[in-house]
Amino acid sequence: MKVAISGAGGFIGTHLVSMFKEKGWNVSPLHTTDFDLDDKAFGEKLLGADAVIHLAGATISKRWTEKYKKILYASRVETANKIVAAMAKMEQKPKLFICTSAVGIYASTGRYDEEHAVYADDFLGRLAMDWENAALQSKVLGIRTIIFRYGIVLGHGGGILKEMFLPFKLGLGGTIGDGKQNFTWVHINDLMRAYLFAIEHPNMEGVYNLMAPNPTTNYGLTKALGAVLRRPTLFTIPKFLLKLRFGSEAAETLSSGQYVTPRRLPEAGFEFEFKTIEEALNNLYSS
Repeated sequence: MKVAISGAGGFIGTHLVSMFKEKGWNVSPLHTTDFDLDDKAFGEKLLGADAVIHLAGATISKRWTEKYKKILYASRVETANKIVAAMAKMEQKPKLFICTSAVGIYASTGRYDEEHAVYADDFLGRLAMDWENAALQSKVLGIRTIIFRYGIVLGHGGGILKEMFLPFKLGLGGTIGDGKQNFTWVHINDLMRAYLFAIEHPNMEGVYNLMAPNPTTNYGLTKALGAVLRRPTLFTIPKFLLKLRFGSEAAETLSSGQYVTPRRLPEAGFEFEFKTIEEALNNLYSS
């Protein structure tokens, strides 16, 4: 089995690469500079791949200037377009294309799954929609295509917990504002298992929510992390501090949240190992 992966050096990518290599699979990383190649040369990077996984995307945890918004867009949408264009010119095409998307595609009010949804009409929502639409063009090529809409990924080595760990360990953790905003999440182990499940189940295609079945709130996350680290969580981070760091538009998005649950993955037979925030954090930090 050969898998080509963009974003292989990132938080999620390194976990997936390790899992695939443990299975004895051949992993071919797609580097940032590869996307500067013409479609034919880029397609040579995909030769022999049974599956292509697209994880690449610039971090949203920076100030969203108009210039940086273009970087966010290009690193997701234009790279997805590049992969699809290259696969279109390949005589022997990959059998499977899995592209990332995000829970931010959903509106911040209401409760949603794949079948019942209201989509966000903001920058992140439109970005995710364009990202998915670009990736779904691979279906026209006869390639089985899957979109995984992530919740916030919890694991060691990156993501939100990397940012939260030190202040919480020092007893300086707390909620963002009143903490009532929804927090939709997934344990890194369940995320990796879902990729493997999708690869091994050829009947799967289309959009799948990849998040635990029980969302929490920012308050729930805060209290659960404080409890497992045995530290107080007395502080409150006011929204204006987020605005100072990220700008008003990004701060508004980062301080809101979505209540989203997976429907199609369980229907396909996938079972989440970590269903509650307490189970996930205890697994990651109880030792």
